[in-house]
Amino acid sequence: MRFHSKPITFVSHVKIKVENLERSLTFYQEVIGFKILEQTKTTATLTTDGKTSVLSIEQPENVVPKQGRTTGLYHFALLLPHRSDLANIVNHFSKNDIRIGSSDHLVSEALYLSDPDGNGIEIYVDRDPSEWDWNNGEVAMTVDPLNFVDLLSSEKQEQVWKGLPAGTVMGHIHLHVSELKKTEEFYTQGLGFEVVSRYGTQALFISTGKYHHHIGLNTWAGLGAPAPPKNSVGLESFTLNLPNEAARDHVVANVKNIGASITEENDLFITSDPSGNRIHLRI
Repeated sequence: MRFHSKPITFVSHVKIKVENLERSLTFYQEVIGFKILEQTKTTATLTTDGKTSVLSIEQPENVVPKQGRTTGLYHFALLLPHRSDLANIVNHFSKNDIRIGSSDHLVSEALYLSDPDGNGIEIYVDRDPSEWDWNNGEVAMTVDPLNFVDLLSSEKQEQVWKGLPAGTVMGHIHLHVSELKKTEEFYTQGLGFEVVSRYGTQALFISTGKYHHHIGLNTWAGLGAPAPPKNSVGLESFTLNLPNEAARDHVVANVKNIGASITEENDLFITSDPSGNRIHLRI
């Protein structure tokens, strides 16, 4: 997982909002395979290794259902350590009649589903970076059918599903945004990402360290889409891990230089992109 550790800047954690915490905990444990690290009456942090959390869920006061045609979460993406882990979860979904989508993106093989509130989830495994095709600074990605026959026949699967493996990380996040010009400026000039792929005028994909993408950004909810209410189901925030204090100070200065707001709370810096998606900056 060299694209999700120092000196790379990467998405390490996502926090989402749900309508019913207990219902969501059942789903994220029994269907997705997380374990609970900490829990209160309205929040829970989830883990795969018993030590760190890559996903938190919250039930806001007076919560309202997920709002369509708004900015926010398209999906968060859990990156598995091995291709056999993807085969294992395919079998798990099949045995439990869980409906999923799937795709071969050239750089990765992916499954798609949503939680009970409509929060999008991708679960994927990367192909070896030596197989990624780069041309003029952009990586080739596509949406091809996933070859389930090859996946399930060539990978050894566990007889008993044991949940997400301990090496699972937050691979990337994909967001609905209201437009792309100011958004690209914020993420590149402000946060220091590079554009590594464009999908016409509708979406772009950005990363550091030549990953295929740490963040996806699209306008599929509509140009000028508004931010959802604060108490709506969806994205609460996501966390960017920066390699050191100097890197964080540099990012903070750049965010301020482009006119974006940033606040500090107990040594945690918080900013928002032009569409209102909240971002925590951590070392």
